[in-house]
Amino acid sequence: MHGARQQGSMPGRAAPRGRKLRFLLATALLPTLGGCLHQELSDPALDIPASYRAARGRPHTALPKIDWWRGFHSRELTALTEEAQVANLDIAAAVARIVQADAQARIAGAPLLPLINFEGDAARSRAPAGRHLAELRVGLNASYEIDFWGKNRAVLRSAEEVAVATRYDREVVALTVLVAVADQYFTVLASQDRLRIARDNLRDALRVLDTIGKRREAGTASNLDYAQQESVVATQRASIPPLEQAVLQNENTLAVLVGHAPEQGRIRGGSLDRLPLPIVTAGLPSELLTRRPDVREAEAQLAAADANVYAARAAMLPSVQLTGTGGFASNALKTLFNPAHSGFYTAVASVTQPIFDGFRLKGLLNQAQGRQEELLQLYRRSVISAFSDVENALVAVQYTAERERRQREVVDASRRAFDLSETRLQEGTIDIVTLLNTQQTLFQALDLLAQVRLTRFQAVVSLFQALGGGWPAPPLAPDGRGNTVRAAG
Repeated sequence: MHGARQQGSMPGRAAPRGRKLRFLLATALLPTLGGCLHQELSDPALDIPASYRAARGRPHTALPKIDWWRGFHSRELTALTEEAQVANLDIAAAVARIVQADAQARIAGAPLLPLINFEGDAARSRAPAGRHLAELRVGLNASYEIDFWGKNRAVLRSAEEVAVATRYDREVVALTVLVAVADQYFTVLASQDRLRIARDNLRDALRVLDTIGKRREAGTASNLDYAQQESVVATQRASIPPLEQAVLQNENTLAVLVGHAPEQGRIRGGSLDRLPLPIVTAGLPSELLTRRPDVREAEAQLAAADANVYAARAAMLPSVQLTGTGGFASNALKTLFNPAHSGFYTAVASVTQPIFDGFRLKGLLNQAQGRQEELLQLYRRSVISAFSDVENALVAVQYTAERERRQREVVDASRRAFDLSETRLQEGTIDIVTLLNTQQTLFQALDLLAQVRLTRFQAVVSLFQALGGGWPAPPLAPDGRGNTVRAAG
């Protein structure tokens, strides 16, 4: 159905009144028909626990700070973390995806505004009789689809939610990168600790070998005793090259994370024993839904799917298109812009109702609904996984602390046994088998302690990641006595 008005038609030939009336009635009823559309919003319907099972004490005593990496009191780690936020290539790629999503939102919003084009052409032709004909034409073309059903607005809303999701995706990438930098830095320190321990163990083994050598010269030790200790020395020497390799490779991996080639990375390092471990509390599970960027990203993607379902349903309803053309046309340049002789315009309104398209629109609707259901389940999974991540991280922090404490007890006992055995060796009152056992026990206990210490640091970093990184400080609130204090949560 369409209606048109054109200046070039004859004055006495107006469009029939009945056709005009039918078009006007149909157009007036379009907004009423839109009442049959409803927005299908997803309902996650999740049961959120009141507290974490593994949390102890007050949940808000030590919430993670925005710059959580500073809690380890390492200037080098802070510098590497801040550099990674600027130079990491994965973060840069995530920022580029934001630019693309914003551009796509502008593209999606274009149909909400009229489309206007300028046209100008000049033609010259030769008639059979030898006459030359010329025609000059300039004008504007405009078209606009009336968004009665909100289809175009729904498409725009979907694109805007996708753009929001890309911003949360950037936060996810940034958090992943910062956690990777911290983990890798602690791995470098642990590798350096293990290398130092291996070199110290080698010196201890050489000292014992020297003592056995002196006893052999004095006739109180056999060649077998000396050979067995030589085996311990050789074993400790052989353990050093792999640890040196690990240190260099871990430094190279860390350099890439901060956006540098390995040749440009300079890691001073140090020791995990010199760094403190920050105390972190997890808050409440309900707060996690607004803190975790991956949960917020899944939420935004679900909102985009809701809008796509609405747009797919609205596409089945009639569309109203307004088009118009106006300008000047003449066969002479001097009369081209004379409205009385060369001006023209055309205005057309049309209504298009899909009747049969091979079920294409129905298929698009079902596809959008399926995607909506998929993202709904993915959102539920991300929420449940977030709770699980926090619980697992809290358990890991608790038990790695206990494991480190027990391992330090093993090291202390092994050190005492080794010192006693070495003293008795010098006195000549111990057999070589006992000495070898105490050496091996101490060397293994020291190396395992360095690994356990690294595991504990990584558990704390995992807790920061599970909580979505740092949280802003709670707002100030009155305490009833005229003072302002930080509100809990």
